[in-house]
Amino acid sequence: MKTAIVHDWLNGMRGGEKILEVLCELFPDATIYTLLFEKDKISDKIKGLKIHTSFIQNLPFVFKKYRYYFPLFPKAIESFDLSGYDLIISSSHCVAKSALKPNGRLHLCYCHTPMRYAYDKYNDYFPKNKTNPIMNIIISNVIKKMRAWDVKTANRVDYYVANSQNIANKIKKYYGIAADVIYPPVDTEFFKPVDTDEDYFLTILAMVQYKRVDITIEAFKKNKKKLIIVGTGPLLNELKKSAQGYDNIRFEGWVSQERLRELYGKCRALIFPVDEDFGIIPLEAQACGRPVIAFKQGGALESVIEGKTGLFFTEQNADSLNKAISEFENLSFDKELIRANALGFDRKIFKQKISDWIHNKTQRFLSKDR
Repeated sequence: MKTAIVHDWLNGMRGGEKILEVLCELFPDATIYTLLFEKDKISDKIKGLKIHTSFIQNLPFVFKKYRYYFPLFPKAIESFDLSGYDLIISSSHCVAKSALKPNGRLHLCYCHTPMRYAYDKYNDYFPKNKTNPIMNIIISNVIKKMRAWDVKTANRVDYYVANSQNIANKIKKYYGIAADVIYPPVDTEFFKPVDTDEDYFLTILAMVQYKRVDITIEAFKKNKKKLIIVGTGPLLNELKKSAQGYDNIRFEGWVSQERLRELYGKCRALIFPVDEDFGIIPLEAQACGRPVIAFKQGGALESVIEGKTGLFFTEQNADSLNKAISEFENLSFDKELIRANALGFDRKIFKQKISDWIHNKTQRFLSKDR
């Protein structure tokens, strides 16, 4: 079957792009359709396929300001002509699942999340502007229209598979559609335990509001323990400023995969303060044999085993996190047991499961067609 893969945008190698790499391996002759493509930030495996971009690619300052073009995303995703394809596979956390499907063709969607800024994370992405109430009204109207369009176009997909039960529940809640679940892959061959232990905690997150890196900073300002923060984003400078004068807190910004593996392997524990869709980071830490201290919401509930591979804190604030860290200090964890949990999410397992799922849904679709 001639295959098109639709992915929201290509400007970094995050969890969604790790899924895309596997799809590229399964469908090496496919064409990728994406809103925008920043070549030097994408792996060779993805760049090995033909990539077709939308008109968004040619807009001014697009790589730095692409989020400002959000109201144009529906028009851009619907501009793709997919009429020459038998199978459309979307990898979607925003608008990719709403690509226009030719009549009689099959559309499968791996859904990382329904667009979070239009639903449960709206207030995190768009906090009220106290100095510009007109902007609040404009943003609210844009999001209402986007939400209505998102729900209206949900049925363009024939079958959904979600990255977690957490997201399957949201697909059911917002779209009224049942989804299967296949957890994302973890590269357990790359992320492995090391023999050296060092005295620091680690957090690895994008510097954006809903990731709640601020909670971790406030906790470590109080407990004075060593913390290394990895990640970049629009709030980086603000968060650095909040940690000024605290020598126990160090920012490393963006790091290579090799440095990331080293940081995972030597840390005492990973701090994960976010209500995440699923979250590969806690499993990468576990693949390196390190426990996770996570906020007890979202995808972490499906990847962290309390008391065995980590601990949870129940309120999204510094005091609750510090209470969990104090509890952590009195416990011991088994590296091999922690890694064994991560092995259940291995890349090879994901590749086989997603391949079987695509095959089964294709056969089901073709038998209906007959």
